[in-house]
Amino acid sequence: MNRPLPRPSASLDLDAARMERLTEQANRFVSDHLTSLGKQPSWDTEGAVRLGEELTRPLPEAGRPFEETLDETGRAIAKSYNTAAGSYMAYIPGGGLYPAALADYVALATNRYVGMHDAAPALVAIELMAIDWLREFVGYPEGAEGLLTTGGTLSTLVALVTARTVRLGEDMAGATYYTSEQAHSCIAKTARLVGLPSAGLRLIPTDERLRMDPAALAEQIAADRAEGLRPFLVAATAGTTNTGAVDPVPAIADLCESEGLWLHVDGAYGGFFRGVPGGHELLPGLERADSLVLDPHKSLFLPYGTGCLLVREPGQLQQVHGSEADYLQDLTATAHNFAEMSPELTREARGLRVWAAIDFYGAEALRDALREKLELAQWLHDELSALEGVEMGDRPQLSVVSFRFRSPDGDSDAFNEALLDKINARRRIFLSSTRINGQFTLRVCLLHFRTSGHDAKAALAEIQAAAAT
Repeated sequence: MNRPLPRPSASLDLDAARMERLTEQANRFVSDHLTSLGKQPSWDTEGAVRLGEELTRPLPEAGRPFEETLDETGRAIAKSYNTAAGSYMAYIPGGGLYPAALADYVALATNRYVGMHDAAPALVAIELMAIDWLREFVGYPEGAEGLLTTGGTLSTLVALVTARTVRLGEDMAGATYYTSEQAHSCIAKTARLVGLPSAGLRLIPTDERLRMDPAALAEQIAADRAEGLRPFLVAATAGTTNTGAVDPVPAIADLCESEGLWLHVDGAYGGFFRGVPGGHELLPGLERADSLVLDPHKSLFLPYGTGCLLVREPGQLQQVHGSEADYLQDLTATAHNFAEMSPELTREARGLRVWAAIDFYGAEALRDALREKLELAQWLHDELSALEGVEMGDRPQLSVVSFRFRSPDGDSDAFNEALLDKINARRRIFLSSTRINGQFTLRVCLLHFRTSGHDAKAALAEIQAAAAT
C-alpha cells in the first residue's frame, strides 16, 4: 500500500535570523524596563481593570507581529505592583535575578524534560547539585533529599502528604496537628487539600514576640492525647510573613522528639537568613526539622515560581509519591526521578535558574545582600522609634519592621489606615498593613535585592511626610 502522506502543515519553526530578531526585541524590552526601575512608580493599578478588558480579545486565527505582543505586555506590566523595584516594601517580594531569567530562557527554549532521570541525566545532576547548594546554605543535614517546586504552598503540600503517610498511614481518624496563630495560611490550606480533618488543626498561642509558645503547645498535645486523639505533626515557622517572628525551633524540636511527632518548619521567608554570619543564632534548630520549606524566590532573590522542599530522611518522598505506569517501563528506576517525588509529573528544568544564579554571584554575595536587609531593618526600626507619636512593634527578628502612630483624636486604627493610603498614594514607596493584637499596623518588608539604604531613607522620609500632613 503506497498512500500519499497528509498535506504538511505550515512550519512553526523559525530560522536563525528571525529568532535573533525576536530575541533582540525581547532583550531591548527587558533592558529598557529594568534600567528605568528607579523612575517608575512603586505601584500603579489605576485603570488596570479597564486595560485588562481592552486587551481581552477572541482567539486569533492568524498571528501578528511580536512587537505588538510586547507592546501590550508592557502596558499590562505598567499597571501592577512594581515587584521588581527596590521601592516595593509591601508584601514579601520575589527577586528576579537577571541570570536566573536568562537560564529560564535557555531552559524553556531547549525544552528538556527532567521529571525522569533517564530523560536528561546531566540536567538532573545539575538540579540535584543546586538543591544541595541550598541545603548547604542553610545548614540542613548532609544526605537529606529535596526537590524544587513552584513555591512554599506546593512544598508544604508535599511535606504534609509525606508526614501524613509516614506517621499515620491510611488512617487519619483523630489526627491532630499544630501550628501557631501567626503561621502562614498555606498550612491550613494544604492540610485540607491532603485530606486532614479541619477539626484537627490546633492554633497555638504566641508569646509577646509573636513566637509559638512551647509550653502551650505541650499542654495542647497532652490534652489531645488524653482525649484519645492522635497528634502527629507540628509546623513551626522560621520567619512569619506577618512580622518576621521566628518560633523557638529547638524547644519545639525537643517536644516533637519526645512525643514522636513530625517537625515541619516553614522557612519560606526566613530560612535563607540562616546563611548570613550569625545566622545559626538567628535561626537555631532548622537542622532538626523532618521537613523544611525554603523559597528561593523570596530571600534568595530568584524569580517567582522557585520553591524548595528539603526532607531529612532520603527515600520518603519517593515512598509517598512514587507511581507506576506501563508506558514508563523503558526507563530506569532511580531515586532521582523528580516526577516520583511530588505531584508534578511534568515540569520545566527549573534547576537551571537556581544553579545559574548561585553560580554567577556566588554564595558570599547572596549572604551579603541578606546581611544588608537585616541591618536596614534594624536601622529603620531605630529611626522610626525616634519619631514622635510612633508605637513600634517588636524589634525586627528578620527584615520586617512594624509600627503605628498614635492618633491625636484617639482612633488610631482609622488614623493609620489613612496614613497608609497617603504614603502609597505618592507611589514613591509601597507599604502594606497587618493586624497585631487586633490593632491596624503598618509594615515595611526590606527584602528585595534592589532595596538599598537609599530606598530605606526614602521610606522614612515618605512616612514622616505623610504623618505631618
